[in-house]
Amino acid sequence: MTDLPLPIKVAALYRFTPFEDLPALRGRLLELCRGQQIRGTLLIASEGINGTIAGSDVAIDAVIAALRELPGCAELDVKYSRAPKLPFQRMKVRIKREIVTMGQPQVDPLDPGHYLSPEQWNAVIADPETVVIDTRNDYEVAIGTFQRAIDPGTRSFRQFPDWFRAHRKDLLSPGTKVAMFCTGGIRCEKSTAFLKAEGIDEVYHLKGGILKYLEDMPPEQSLWQGQCYVFDERVSVGHGLVPGEYTSCKACGRPVNEADLERCGIGPGAGCPQCQAAA
Repeated sequence: MTDLPLPIKVAALYRFTPFEDLPALRGRLLELCRGQQIRGTLLIASEGINGTIAGSDVAIDAVIAALRELPGCAELDVKYSRAPKLPFQRMKVRIKREIVTMGQPQVDPLDPGHYLSPEQWNAVIADPETVVIDTRNDYEVAIGTFQRAIDPGTRSFRQFPDWFRAHRKDLLSPGTKVAMFCTGGIRCEKSTAFLKAEGIDEVYHLKGGILKYLEDMPPEQSLWQGQCYVFDERVSVGHGLVPGEYTSCKACGRPVNEADLERCGIGPGAGCPQCQAAA
C-alpha cells in the first residue's frame, strides 16, 4: 500500500529582482496569502523576495502562481516539501533592507558563482583540491553538513565576509576552487557574488541548496551527513525532505534532540546542553 502524502505543502522560495513601492506590495501579499489561509513568512526588499509559506496544495499552488506574475519573478526559485501540520502560527510579510542580510551593499546578487546540480556537486566536493564552505550559522551546521565542509562558526550571515577575509590566505592558494552551500540557495547567491567581488573566479554553489539536494539525491549516493535545519516548526528535515527528529529549545531556540535533553537531565523544552554550558 502506498503511504498517503503528508497533508501540508511547504514552499521555500526566493528571487532577486528589483521591487518598488514595498508598502503597497506588502499589502497585496498579505491579502493574497490570508485569502488562501496560508501561513508563514515572506521578506521583501528593493532587491527581491524570500520566505517560506505553508498550506493546502491548492492554496500554495495559487499563491506561487500569483508570485510568479510579479515583475521579474517568472523564474521564482521554489523548493517544495511536506509537513504533517502547519509549521507556522500566522502569516507575516516584512519589509527589510535585504532579503538575506549580508551587509555588503557593493555585492550584486545577480552576479553569483557557477551553479552545480546535485550530481555535479558530488563530483566537485569529492575533489580534495576543492575548498568546501558551509555558509550557514553554527547552530545549523551542528546538526548536519556535507563531508569535508569547513564550518566558519558564524552566528549570523553578516559575519561571513569578515570571516572569509580573515581566513582567505589560509584557505586558498592559486587555482583553488571554492564550493559553497546553504539551506535553499539564497545565501549562496550573495556569498558567491561576494567572493567574485573579492577577485575569486573559481567559485561554485549548490543550485537549490541542501533542500534540493536532499530531495533529489538517493541516500546511498549522498555526501550529506546528519539533518538539515529549517526555519519553521519542523526544525529539521532529512533525505526525501521528511521531517526530522529535532525540536527547538524553548530557552535559546537551538535545535536539540531527545537524547541531548535526556543526557542533560531535563525535560523537553526546559533547556538544552548549550543552555547548561552557558549557565
